[in-house]
Amino acid sequence: MTYKRSAGLLLFRRTAAAGVEVLLGHMGGPLWSGRTSGDWAIPKGEYGPEETPRDAARREFTEEIGLPPPDGEYLPLGEVRLSSGKLVTVWAVEADLDPALMVPGTFTMEWPPHSGNAQEFPELDQVAWCTPEMAQDMLIPSQLPFLERLLALLKA
Repeated sequence: MTYKRSAGLLLFRRTAAAGVEVLLGHMGGPLWSGRTSGDWAIPKGEYGPEETPRDAARREFTEEIGLPPPDGEYLPLGEVRLSSGKLVTVWAVEADLDPALMVPGTFTMEWPPHSGNAQEFPELDQVAWCTPEMAQDMLIPSQLPFLERLLALLKA
């Protein structure tokens, strides 16, 4: 059986006031509307065999955030296999980005269900810088290992 693969970039920055912060995106669309816990994510997306994971992570960052991926050292945070079988690969990059500059990509889905109406929604409806403590509450649980790996890397 062939499983889907996904790759993403976890941006982080160091500030005098907050210390380390990570950039997370709130998932867009009606299924996530109004939720505030466990519905934020690392910008990422699926890719096929013709693309390397790192290239896919950079492309997906641009598609979801609407800005070019940052330059800098890409720190591998490894992989996580989800219960669905999907393999997620993430890199961390130290960079600063103004969330107000985001121009989100969109997706189309039938909404309301079984209505026959196709509507367009943003892939991410907002992005924000979060402290690691905030991110632990906000992140989708399956993506928490990437946050933990980043924090361990920064302490080393």
